Amino acid sequence: MRSALGGPRLLLRRLREISAEPVSAQARLDKIVVQIAANMVAEVCSVYVLRADQRLELYATEGLNREAVHLTTMHSGEGLVGLIAKSAEPLALSEAQEHPAFSYKPETGEEAYHSFLGVPILRGG
Repeated sequence: MRSALGGPRLLLRRLREISAEPVSAQARLDKIVVQIAANMVAEVCSVYVLRADQRLELYATEGLNREAVHLTTMHSGEGLVGLIAKSAEPLALSEAQEHPAFSYKPETGEEAYHSFLGVPILRGG
């Protein structure tokens, strides 16, 4: 089944275009999450960045509460996002809140969603 916006090749081309735009990292990631959510026909797409202190910070989101950006953090290994960061492996769940690693972050508004797909984005390795 093809996505609403033309499939993976079009998505990759659009992500390359966004990455080349002369905008701030924040603006770039804000555009990327919107593009991925639309292409994947997903209600939510978020990017967490692993900081030098090994904490993951919600850096951009489409679908979660935008007020939670830069406020929501967790340790590597904490929650589903932390599990993915620690293992560097993707994770797909139909009922995310039933997973033992699930960590509820009320400020995000995530309680409205059930399924979860997380993919690590590795830089330089």
